[in-house]
Amino acid sequence: MRGLLLALLLSLVLSGCSDGQSHTQSVALLIDTSGTYTAELQKAQAIAKFLLGTLQAGDSLCVARIDTGSFSEKDIVYKVTFDNQPSMLNQQKRAFMEALDNFVASTKSSPYTDITGGLLQAVEYLTETGSPRRTILIFSDLEEELAKGYVRDFPLDLNGCKVVALNVTKLRQDILDPRKYKSRLEEWRLRIEKGGGTFEVLNNLDRLDRLLEN
Repeated sequence: MRGLLLALLLSLVLSGCSDGQSHTQSVALLIDTSGTYTAELQKAQAIAKFLLGTLQAGDSLCVARIDTGSFSEKDIVYKVTFDNQPSMLNQQKRAFMEALDNFVASTKSSPYTDITGGLLQAVEYLTETGSPRRTILIFSDLEEELAKGYVRDFPLDLNGCKVVALNVTKLRQDILDPRKYKSRLEEWRLRIEKGGGTFEVLNNLDRLDRLLEN
């Protein structure tokens, strides 16, 4: 009987250990590379640095671009699940930042903005991590413009995902008529909430501490 209890206790301890597959939270950062928005990319670097300093062992992080056709693996700049060993964790974070710096230095402006495709790619990645806490950060002005032939007018499946729009800059048309800016945000909010997700806007990048709050 005592041996059975010890075996049971050991199995519980082992089941509670991290196996690299069960992650606390996963985050996907989508970076708009269309038009003049590429001038904002240094701010995206600051956001990524914050995430690297905040996420811990077992968490997952992915950075992907929003371009003409964003529902593609090729648009993933870098993705990683952070290791439990501190030395390996630090190496992973350095490699991630290096990849992001190279991306920002070399990226070219895309003619169209497939935000929906980026969301679909992010959901696919977050689902694969198996994380119970899933966050999508969209660094964009949220003005979607699709190339001819791209179909994106269908419901999104964002069940359980928190979506945060960052640095939603005001376009010239918004300055002329602020209702267009508010309407654009409301349209995305409704679409994301209908898909089962939550939506918020954070334009004050000094408050990045709010990003990963429940």
